[in-house]
Amino acid sequence: MGNDNPLILMDIPESLESERLLIRAPQWGDGAAVCQAAQESIGELRPWMPWTSRLTPEDSEASVRRSRLEFLERSDLRLMLILKESGQFIGGSGLHRIHWEARKFEIGYWIHTAWAGQGLVTEAVEAITRFAVTQLQANRLEIRCDARNERSAGVARRSGFTLEGILRNDQLDVDGALRDTMVFSKVRGVEF
Repeated sequence: MGNDNPLILMDIPESLESERLLIRAPQWGDGAAVCQAAQESIGELRPWMPWTSRLTPEDSEASVRRSRLEFLERSDLRLMLILKESGQFIGGSGLHRIHWEARKFEIGYWIHTAWAGQGLVTEAVEAITRFAVTQLQANRLEIRCDARNERSAGVARRSGFTLEGILRNDQLDVDGALRDTMVFSKVRGVEF
């Protein structure tokens, strides 16, 4: 038997912590909390994350289980944001669109509406950035968001990411119209 995925042998911690958050890999059973948070936040999330409008508890659990497998394969590192004080799930993040050879990662994030505006996403992004730089030897980190999503762009700016440019007519929005994408980054030797 050959080793067709050497990344599977890479030791990556299952969790990290910030001041207020436990940030951990997905686990079987997380789907119900993810679904509930997304459904309770649909008004704020739907314009940027169309998946929230069609999410069922079963779909959510299946997604979490796929994410668990992807975490173990090292193909995508989805992360759960949990309040340390209460153990409550409040949002999601992770390192996506991974290019291991270049050590390039994209940080994505969302938060339950009840916890928005408290600096928790910025705290999570900064902790995940430190984790990617120290544990995964990241050379490049990106944050991409709809050019109209000022809250998401604000997280990138507060976390010290540089706006590299705007990709015009890059994606379709939730209504099927073309939209622009802002690309923020941090690169080794410049921002860290």
